[in-house]
Amino acid sequence: RPTQAVCVPAIHLHMTAATMQVSQKDFQKAQEQLKLLKKDPGNETKLKLYALFKQATEGPCNAPKPGMLDFVKKAKWDAWNSLGNLSQDDARQKYADLVSSLVSAESASQKKEASPEEGRHDGYETLIVTTKNNITKIMFNRPDRKNAINHQMYREIIKALEEAGKNDSTIAVITGNGDYYSSGNDLNNFTNVQPGEMEKMAKDGAVLLKEFVGHFIDFPKPLIAVVNGPAIGICVTVLGLCDLVYASDKATFHSPFSQLGQSPEGCSSYLFPKIMGLAKASEMLLFNKKLTAAEACAQGLVTEVFPDSSFQKEVWARLEAYARLPKNSLAVSKQLLRSMEKEKLHAVNSRECEVLTERWLSDECVNAIVSFFQKKSKL
Repeated sequence: RPTQAVCVPAIHLHMTAATMQVSQKDFQKAQEQLKLLKKDPGNETKLKLYALFKQATEGPCNAPKPGMLDFVKKAKWDAWNSLGNLSQDDARQKYADLVSSLVSAESASQKKEASPEEGRHDGYETLIVTTKNNITKIMFNRPDRKNAINHQMYREIIKALEEAGKNDSTIAVITGNGDYYSSGNDLNNFTNVQPGEMEKMAKDGAVLLKEFVGHFIDFPKPLIAVVNGPAIGICVTVLGLCDLVYASDKATFHSPFSQLGQSPEGCSSYLFPKIMGLAKASEMLLFNKKLTAAEACAQGLVTEVFPDSSFQKEVWARLEAYARLPKNSLAVSKQLLRSMEKEKLHAVNSRECEVLTERWLSDECVNAIVSFFQKKSKL
């Protein structure tokens, strides 16, 4: 027994030292690998990496809490502070594991891109755009960000709609890559903005949004949304400008404008009451009600709902049949259906963007977005 009492601590100390040595080596290697990544891993992942690095090198959070409106420093501080008393060894290991997963994911992505999809259009980073069987498919491609729409993605969708409107395809389809259709506006669009730049940010954002929605209003061919999962915000409101909306039974529809101190866009303030009635539209646009696919279909926002297990197969078989119809006949018929409303829709779009500019500059909106980030950092 006395012998055991002497040996066990010695073995324990030897193993701990070896583990620390390996952990430190992996940690240093991970830092080098991170520099070689070509793809931005996204702000959430970068915050995790920052927090783990600080924890690994300095231990538990020891910095003073930043001011509430300093979004970037506040987010970093929250991420580091959330690690609590995680040991430096564990933090190094978690950092190395996270970097390793990013390297593996990027490697797999590069292999996939080495054999590009047939009919794929060049020049897109946030979308996958293909034209095949008379269908131009515009797929949101930020699955790691739940297909949240940042400024670059807004511009690429505008470009994709312009190309699809002019090419030889018969119909255009919008869908999402991954589990989400789209989580709407990437709220990081509102961060990293200095107080003196707020007005310019709001005005530039409104110009971009107006142009974006305008391309949906003016799109000359049948435009079909294939909603493969949850849809939030702007990608919900422009559904009223699509000609058909097919949804998986796993899809949900949410427009939390008042929750974020904002107001409706995408012509939804006009189209949603027409589509679903004023009371139901108010429940959704004013009081943030999230609709299931079945509810959205019953209220007229969705054309048809399919079981998720057969969703892709059934929908694309139907779309390929539509794409074999006479192209010019479809385009002319769409114009007859939509032309009487175009002037009104552009006026609504302009007014919605004016109101949103005011909202984005309001203290109420800023405080709501700050509150959102605070809640998110605690999850």
